[in-house]
Amino acid sequence: MCQSSPASSPTRAFVERNYKELKTLNPKLPILIRECSGVEPQLWSRYDLGVEKGIKLEGLLEAQIFKALEDLVNI
Repeated sequence: MCQSSPASSPTRAFVERNYKELKTLNPKLPILIRECSGVEPQLWSRYDLGVEKGIKLEGLLEAQIFKALEDLVNI
């Protein structure tokens, strides 16, 4: 996600509001947040056998970002 772009604003807000609780509830789950100027916000999940799934978050509201996270967890 970008530190300053409007497209990343909902993603930044989601991280600020939910990161602590996510880590508290899932202490062994590695959560990596990468910021880079000018990039689209994305959510990636890595599964067994090197399988990765990604979702673009641009244009999504916080509730939709939460739903995207739930969807990746339930794969």
